Amino acid sequence: MSDGAVLHVKGRVLAGPDDVRDELWVVGGRISYDRPAGARDIRTVEGWTLPGLVDAHCHVGLGADGPVDADTAEKQALTDREAGALLLRDAGSPSDTRWVDDREDLPKIIRAGRHIARTRRYIRNYAWEIEPDDLVAYVAQEARRGDGWVKLVGDWIDRDLGDLSPCWPREAVEAAIAEAHRLGARVTAHCFAESSLRDLVEAGIDCIEHATGLTDDLIPLFAERGVAIVPTLVNIATFPQLAAGGDTRYPRWSAHMRRLHERRYDTVRGAYDAGIPVYVGTDAGGSLAHGLVAAEVAELVTAGIPAVDAVSATSWGARAWLGRPGLQEGAPADLVVYDGDPRADVRVLAAPRRVVLNGRIVQ
Repeated sequence: MSDGAVLHVKGRVLAGPDDVRDELWVVGGRISYDRPAGARDIRTVEGWTLPGLVDAHCHVGLGADGPVDADTAEKQALTDREAGALLLRDAGSPSDTRWVDDREDLPKIIRAGRHIARTRRYIRNYAWEIEPDDLVAYVAQEARRGDGWVKLVGDWIDRDLGDLSPCWPREAVEAAIAEAHRLGARVTAHCFAESSLRDLVEAGIDCIEHATGLTDDLIPLFAERGVAIVPTLVNIATFPQLAAGGDTRYPRWSAHMRRLHERRYDTVRGAYDAGIPVYVGTDAGGSLAHGLVAAEVAELVTAGIPAVDAVSATSWGARAWLGRPGLQEGAPADLVVYDGDPRADVRVLAAPRRVVLNGRIVQ
C-alpha cells in the first residue's frame, strides 16, 4: 500500500465481544468508521477482524543462554507478528529492545525491564540477582526503565531445600511494590508454587505469571484483590520434561512440578470461575518458541474457559488491561483478519488471512 492508500476492511469487524460492525476504514494509519470522502486508492480486505492479538508474557531479545543479538530479536518479533500478536508485554529481558519502537513493521512492546531475582535463584544471565536489602532500589530502577511494569522472580528452587520456595521476605516485597506503585508502575511476579502467593498478593502485587500454585484457599484472595494471572499453559506443558531432569538430584522438586502440571487446567478454570482476570501469555523467548499465541488461546479453552472469553484474553480484554486501544475510532490500525469467527472456533486464530500493523498490510 502507498502512503496515501486507504484500506477498506469489511465482513465482520469484532470491535468488542458483542460489538460487531460491517466495516472499517484505515486512513493515515488509523481506524475510521466513516468512509473517507474522495478516496480513490482503496484496497479491500474481507473476513472476521480482531484487534491485533496480545501476548502478555513474552521475551523479545532473550534466548536460552541470556540476551541475543538484534538480528535474532528481530526474527523473534517477526515470528510473533506473523502469528497476529501485535502487542507484546515483555515480561523481563536483559536486552535493550528500544530500537524496536522505531520500526513500524514490528509489534509494539510494553517492557517490564529486566527480571529481578534472588542471588543464584534463577536462570543464569537472565536477571539482576540481588539480596532483599537491595530490592527496593532495583525495583525503582526497573520501574524507570520499563513501560509501566516491573517483574520479580517470586519463587524458584532452593537447592538446600530441594524444592520451590519464596525468594523474598514479606517486608521486602511490601516495600518494593509500594515503591513501584509510587513511581506509577505495576508489578508482576514469576510464581510456580503455592508458598509465595499470599505474601505477594497481600503486599499489593498486580499480576502473577504462571500461577500454577493457586489453591482453593488462595483463589478468593486473588479475586478480592483483583490480581490478574497469565497462566502460560504452553510453557506449563514442559513441566514433565523439566521434572524428569531433576528426578535424581531434586526428587521433591520434580514431584512438585508434576503435581502442578497435573492440576493446571483445574487451577485455571477455578481462577476464571472465581472472577480472577486471566490473560494470554506464551512465555516465548528463553527456551520456548515465539508465535504460540493461538496455541495458548486453545489451551485456555481446553482448561474450560469459554471461547469468547479466551479470545478476549488476547484481544479486547487484554488491550484494555494494558491500557492500549483496540478497534476504536482513531486508534492505530493494528488488526488481524481471519477466515472464520474466532468466538465460535478459536482454531481459526492459528491462520491469519491478513495482518495489518500501523495501517499497513504486513502479511
